[in-house]
Amino acid sequence: MANANQLKTYFPMIREKEELLSEIQGNSRLRLMYEQWSQDEKENFVNFCCGNRGIRILYDSFFKEVMNAESDRTRLEDFLGTILNRKVKIVNILQNDSTRIADETSLLVTDIVVELEDGTLANVEIQKVGYMFPGARCACYSADLLLRQYKRVREQKKKKFSYRDVKTVFLIVLYEHSPQEFHDYPDIYCHHAKQVFDSRLKLDLLQEFYMLPLDIFKKHMQNRNIENKLEAWLTFFSEDRPEKIVELINLYPQFKAMYQTLYNMCQNTEQLMGIFSKELRELDRNTAEYMIEEQQRVIEQNRQTIAQNRQTIEQHRQTIEQNRQTIEQNRQTIEQHRQTIEQHRQTIAQNQKTIEQNQQTIEQDRQTIEQNRQTIARQQETIAQNMQTISEKDEIIAALMKALEEQKKTV
Repeated sequence: MANANQLKTYFPMIREKEELLSEIQGNSRLRLMYEQWSQDEKENFVNFCCGNRGIRILYDSFFKEVMNAESDRTRLEDFLGTILNRKVKIVNILQNDSTRIADETSLLVTDIVVELEDGTLANVEIQKVGYMFPGARCACYSADLLLRQYKRVREQKKKKFSYRDVKTVFLIVLYEHSPQEFHDYPDIYCHHAKQVFDSRLKLDLLQEFYMLPLDIFKKHMQNRNIENKLEAWLTFFSEDRPEKIVELINLYPQFKAMYQTLYNMCQNTEQLMGIFSKELRELDRNTAEYMIEEQQRVIEQNRQTIAQNRQTIEQHRQTIEQNRQTIEQNRQTIEQHRQTIEQHRQTIAQNQKTIEQNQQTIEQDRQTIEQNRQTIARQQETIAQNMQTISEKDEIIAALMKALEEQKKTV
């Protein structure tokens, strides 16, 4: 692993810890400033001054020094060309809009607006801490840049103005600590967007966005080597590990000159301590602003949650009331069914009793029928006997009649 000695091989002006601390202790103003820092802040300062850690490029003063488009435009041109994937030449550096919302500037490290050779505008913005509503903020700022360009070009062209003179606005945002939305895409560290129509109608709406979450990039690059120019630039902006700095300047020697510029700045201890103190103040303010925004976000989320819970409670209350009514209706229905069942049970009991009575009547009728049958049988037997008697008497009468007939003939 690369260490301070290895960085010093590339940048021999890096100072030893003892030399640095001796200068600080020998100057009452520097010593007072140094003693006001916490132990961690002291260690951080000594580490990047002495090469134990690399220089934090995103410190505002460092970034503006190394990417100063007024003194050397080639560095910013190279970075923009890498992002936009085209050759870039800066022809003009524009003043930032002083009317930009005041509370936004507190979380910005750098905000550079440049005009390119073809008239397009490119805005490079670095944020220490990601804002809430990053999409809405970027859209509003891009629209503001577009309007500023329109006004400027219209003023220049006068009557010759044409809307073809209004060129694309590129908004490029680098986040040191990106908003939560970006962490839903842990493997993507370059987000590009422009407006398109779902019908595939092709109209250039003149706004493009590049979002670069450096914290996600650092996680993505763990145990990986730098493979292209974009990764090189993002490594330059995000890494302070000496081994990654050595890897970067070996693969892309152009970055060595940039580090050289910054390590030369480190020779002026008073200036460097002033920069570091300013960054600490900005960090405190940024942290406070971020905490306020986070509190606002949490309050808003809680407000929405409470409203949703109220709706849910009301829905549950209505559901409970409906269930209570349903239960009451079911209870009444069950009572009605119970009464009906009881009525049916009584009817069945009465029917059972009637059946039993009918069965007894049937049995009595059966016995009466049987008795009648026996009586009829006896009567039939008597009748048969009487018929036989009658028949016998008829035979006697017939015989007497025959005898009488014969007597008549004889007389």
